[in-house]
Amino acid sequence: MMKDKIKESIKAKKSHGWDLNLYRNKKKGYLGGVCAGLADHFDVDAWVVRLFTFGGFLFLGSFVVIAYIALWWFLDVRPNGEGYEYEYDEHQQSYRPKKMFKYADSANSRLRRAKEKLDDATRRVTEMERHVTSKKFDLDREFSKISD
Repeated sequence: MMKDKIKESIKAKKSHGWDLNLYRNKKKGYLGGVCAGLADHFDVDAWVVRLFTFGGFLFLGSFVVIAYIALWWFLDVRPNGEGYEYEYDEHQQSYRPKKMFKYADSANSRLRRAKEKLDDATRRVTEMERHVTSKKFDLDREFSKISD
């Protein structure tokens, strides 16, 4: 019974790309689509992943073959008609495909950007106050009353 639950859980995670938007890409792939799927996930060309795989095979030998076969088994083919899962990227202020690594800005850079926005808003409010309290604004308002 516990085995069945574990199998179902793994099957569900596999069919949803392990919640990382990670699938095999058989359309662009040569053998099993593992390298092409990893390339889609990391947003690089497939030849780059294939080159690393080949280099890994030269240096690590059968470990890379076993890892490739394991990924072939663990990664499901992207379901037809389904695209990427998207998530909101705060920095770009747009949606992007969901990736394993978020590459979020540091807290310091986000605070600096927020401070810059706040300083800009404060500067604009100060300019509006200066304009509204000026004699030119009063004069323009009086002329607009006369013209009406």
